[in-house]
Amino acid sequence: MRGSTSDLPAQVDAPGVTIREAEWGEMNVSLEAFAKGLDSAPLFVGLPDDRCQCPHWGYVIKGRVRFVYKDHEETVSAGDAYYLPPGHTAVFEEDTELMEISPKGEYQKTIDVAARNFAAMMAQTTA
Repeated sequence: MRGSTSDLPAQVDAPGVTIREAEWGEMNVSLEAFAKGLDSAPLFVGLPDDRCQCPHWGYVIKGRVRFVYKDHEETVSAGDAYYLPPGHTAVFEEDTELMEISPKGEYQKTIDVAARNFAAMMAQTTA
């Protein structure tokens, strides 16, 4: 299997965020782009500790992102591979592109909450 930005469908295409993804077996594979300054914390409100509960394995293609945990932070930059255990949020310190792999069941639970929070935030900005 293979995927690229030209053939993976965009599941999210909003100002400052593009997420292209596919399910490969029991994993979710995504190619993601985020604008500098984006903070993912509001998307995870309602999950335990208001943090993403899905583990992720990834590679930063471009940019820099800071992962925030309850008790510490980690920063990864272009060229870095990473593993994120559950219990994180992300702050994008530069325009960032990354590739990420996640177990599809946990990913779907998390993305359902994030999508509801995103829709609520969009409704507030258009009201």
